[in-house]
Amino acid sequence: MNTAPSPQTRPYIGRFAPSPSGPLHFGSLVAALGSFLQARAQGGRWLVRIEDIDPPREMAGASSLILETLAAYGLEWDGEVMFQSQRHGRYDEIIEQLYRAEDLYWCRCTRREIMAGGGFYNGHCRELELGAQGCAARLRQQHPVYQFDDALQGHVSVPAALAEEDFIIRRRDGLYAYNLAVVVDDMDCGITEIVRGADLLEPTVRQIALYQVLGAAVPDWVHLPLAVLADGNKLSKQNHAPALAPDEVRPALWQALAFLGQCPPPELAAGTIDEIIAWGITHWRLEQVPRQQKIPMGPRE
Repeated sequence: MNTAPSPQTRPYIGRFAPSPSGPLHFGSLVAALGSFLQARAQGGRWLVRIEDIDPPREMAGASSLILETLAAYGLEWDGEVMFQSQRHGRYDEIIEQLYRAEDLYWCRCTRREIMAGGGFYNGHCRELELGAQGCAARLRQQHPVYQFDDALQGHVSVPAALAEEDFIIRRRDGLYAYNLAVVVDDMDCGITEIVRGADLLEPTVRQIALYQVLGAAVPDWVHLPLAVLADGNKLSKQNHAPALAPDEVRPALWQALAFLGQCPPPELAAGTIDEIIAWGITHWRLEQVPRQQKIPMGPRE
């Protein structure tokens, strides 16, 4: 049973957690600015974490570029930047804890086998008592989470097959899964509310399940609308979204405020970066953010 304190009873702590697979783009700015303003408007702390646990997908120098861009856009974080690549020992500690509690088991099934069986894992290795060598670690889903409440998207439900699947928390190649690392990091940092893009709505139920298994306080959730292209695909590094330009900081900040429904006055675009950020903090209203998962981008972007 989860006996940890509720997020609402603790001082507000938010975060922004980009992966270093490329430079920040407008979609990244929307997520960063939204999480920053939600924290600062409540007098809270705003942390930054670099999610560098998947080396094959990372771009050399991206971590430094991301931090330089955040600073250039006036998004100043609190404390030291956390790097997931420096936390492998902590993830192993949690994996061992889950294994001892019989909340984790080792699985040798391949992705091809799972896809051939319909795409969701059927629990084939649950009772085989395999060793870790050459296997993935799966969380034993004993109390699946099927739904949750999001402060922006409302009541969110997911398919039962997704909620009930024993999901991977460490891959067969030894790399740690996103769902493990993000929960452990946010738990250790005392994050009270997670503000991020709506593309991460579905994984949220798995993360809530892991919080509960670990007996940790489950944070509140805010999933911001995604900036999408004309074809409906989100603005992303994979889709070659243009990097944020160092000489277009003020118009980009103004545009991100407008995208988030904050109705910045036209004259604000001519203000300094500090003035734009200060206006955003003072006038931030989460209830004005569009309650949708995707927003098509106009010609300007």
